[in-house]
Amino acid sequence: MTAFYVILGIVIALIVIVNIFLSIEGNAKVEVRTENRTPWIVEQQTDTSVVLSTKLEFANVGKQCATIMDAIVRPQLPYEQYDGIEVRGKAEMEGAPREDDYFEAVLIQKSESIFIHAKVTLTARKGMKLREALSHMVDLPVELIYMTVDRKPWRYEKVRFLLTADEIARLAGVDLAED
Repeated sequence: MTAFYVILGIVIALIVIVNIFLSIEGNAKVEVRTENRTPWIVEQQTDTSVVLSTKLEFANVGKQCATIMDAIVRPQLPYEQYDGIEVRGKAEMEGAPREDDYFEAVLIQKSESIFIHAKVTLTARKGMKLREALSHMVDLPVELIYMTVDRKPWRYEKVRFLLTADEIARLAGVDLAED
């Protein structure tokens, strides 16, 4: 019975030592610096659609390397709010555009940053031209959802920002209607 308590004591001591070691070594901590986000720009515009984008900084302020496994741009415009525009979102690594909407995992070393472009495509619906559809546009909340992996299990986090109807109209060269 004494051998059991000795082994149990060793196991508990190892667990405590490992936990102390991990707390000293620290972990990754990714911050999305929304206050440094670039202004929205028009990347492409046609008679029926416009692609807007902004650049966000992802900074690893922790003590270990972090991995961004996935990033998704999720515009929040239900048809119940406004059905004249179809909205799609996309996240792209700076310098690594993709046509397939796939976000390739990326490492962020400690004390370093990466930049991700949040893109929103607005397409006119119901046979309207873009100018007509955007003249009745409403504010557009946008979420950037991303999966982080480090010493802790994977987790999803998100940041949210607002793309206002006034800003969309200004970028697309449209005057908002008085609805």
